[in-house]
Amino acid sequence: MSQAHAQRAHALLGASKAAQWINCPPSARLQESIPDKRSDYADEGTAAHEYSEWKLRRQLLPCDSKQRAKLQTAMQYFVAGNQYYSSEMEDAVESYVETVSERFMAALARSPDAVLLLEERLDFSEWVPDGYGTGDVVIIADQVMEIIDLKYGKGVPVSAVGNSQMKLYALGALSAYNYLYDIREIRMTIVQPRLDSVSTDTILVDDLLAWAESIVRPAAALADAGEGDLASGDHCRWCKVKATCRARADAAMSVLAHEFQDPRLMTLEEIGNTLYIVEQMQTWAKDVQEYAYEQAKSGTAVPRWKLVEGRSDRKIADIEAAKAKLTAAGYDETKLLKDPVLRGIGELEKLVGKKQFAELLEGIVIKPPGKPVLVPETDPRAPVNSVENDFAGEDFEK
Repeated sequence: MSQAHAQRAHALLGASKAAQWINCPPSARLQESIPDKRSDYADEGTAAHEYSEWKLRRQLLPCDSKQRAKLQTAMQYFVAGNQYYSSEMEDAVESYVETVSERFMAALARSPDAVLLLEERLDFSEWVPDGYGTGDVVIIADQVMEIIDLKYGKGVPVSAVGNSQMKLYALGALSAYNYLYDIREIRMTIVQPRLDSVSTDTILVDDLLAWAESIVRPAAALADAGEGDLASGDHCRWCKVKATCRARADAAMSVLAHEFQDPRLMTLEEIGNTLYIVEQMQTWAKDVQEYAYEQAKSGTAVPRWKLVEGRSDRKIADIEAAKAKLTAAGYDETKLLKDPVLRGIGELEKLVGKKQFAELLEGIVIKPPGKPVLVPETDPRAPVNSVENDFAGEDFEK
């Protein structure tokens, strides 16, 4: 069995963050002291990777009866007890396993001694200081080597074309196994089963090595030293300092200097350009707002802003108790229900009368605390100290 996926170590200049430190070298050191935040999405992806690894080991690698039984037991426990397992995960993982199987069979047809490696540590430190990553699947055969990566998420489509993470995996695999096989080209495949997507990019070994020398090596040296220029772009999406990065703020604010041909009216072409600018501004502004909210939530003061209790809706805490109270007061149960749920508070107040409704359901209709919101300090609402202090025990979604 491999080391648990969630417990893997991550290199400062790892493959998964390659787009960041290659395009913006200083970002690696700027993020170094900020801990990773686990999310349900990340944990769900980790579970899918672990499940798929067991399936692949059992199906494609030589196993004796003891190993097969161990893998089968692990999968049974996973299916029965993992909180993230579902029929959707089963279908997605099976689709991924089928793709890997097809690619491995094709490799065996080209070269009978083709090798399949799972969860392989790939070391590309020849070009990147302490650089390594973990490849989900590596298939090695004469002339062609293939790297396959599972992306379980479905929120953001990920393409293998020009993907720097996959290229670094390829460098690591090439560095380790080129002496055993006559590898001339490398195929890099990303499988995103929940989006029904399989994308593949192919690169010649000479071109990969040229990219490593001209792009990766100088960028890695700068990133390791914490030097170079900050640069904003699509690579900022997962950066931990994206909300406070001055270069990104400058880039966002610079669009306000956009010059229009006619200062009085905008052309459709200018509107089209402006819509793109607005989208970028909104993304940046949202990141800044979320960062400020998290700071205030933890008790750190944000100058000229404060955290207050937001609005909330009333709710009936005990539906059956409310129904019993109203029917006991003589109200027809059929009129209280709607398909066949108890009607909403507003409808019930119209039916019963606000005063009578309040008296009958006193203690049953409650108004929970509103989700805290960050507002200007001029807002008349009283500030709260922090979510942790003033809202202890409450469960708020972001």
